[in-house]
Amino acid sequence: MSNKCDIKLVIFDLDGTLIDAYRAIIRSFNHAMRELNYCSQSGLVIRRAVGWGDSNLLAPFVEPGQLKKAVILYRRHHKKSLLEDSRLLPRAKRVLSYLKARGYLLAVASNRPTKFSRILIRHLGLEKYFAYVLCADKLKAGKPHPEILNKIRKKFLLRKNEVLYIGDMVIDAQAGRRAGIRTIIVSGGSSTQSQIRKQRPWKMARGLVSLQKLL
Repeated sequence: MSNKCDIKLVIFDLDGTLIDAYRAIIRSFNHAMRELNYCSQSGLVIRRAVGWGDSNLLAPFVEPGQLKKAVILYRRHHKKSLLEDSRLLPRAKRVLSYLKARGYLLAVASNRPTKFSRILIRHLGLEKYFAYVLCADKLKAGKPHPEILNKIRKKFLLRKNEVLYIGDMVIDAQAGRRAGIRTIIVSGGSSTQSQIRKQRPWKMARGLVSLQKLL
């Protein structure tokens, strides 16, 4: 594989990679559960289920016939909770500024619905960094399917060795491997380090502090 100097595009996952929205997700999740008379779940249980999109997050906890209502309740509440309880992870803007200043194209690949990804990006002042944002609700399949990464790469007419993907979960490592692009997994998200190691990503970083050194 060619060296890091070939890289022209860096694609980022959002949740757990650049942004900590877990408190907002937990609040909205348990709001939907209470409204439908289900038991609330612990933060750890919800955190471990994050990453597959909101419908997949809620589906294991409600009856199939109530999933549509659960998603509506979740999303209605989430519009507000995102603004109140989301924050950038330490050094997120520093890493993005560092890369953009050096001429890299930056993009987002997220399983979070487009509407809420846009709310987060705008609210946290990240719009100026990204040349492109693509979310799973615009595709036939979300991560770990590689379609989202392949579409972003092809938009910029780049080869696989010219792209780097950065995420925080097992599904990010799987998506990167299936797309054939180098992937760095930042620990501290929804997946444990042991789960991530089993996927053998190109590199692992202990948070964005370590990520900046790798880059």
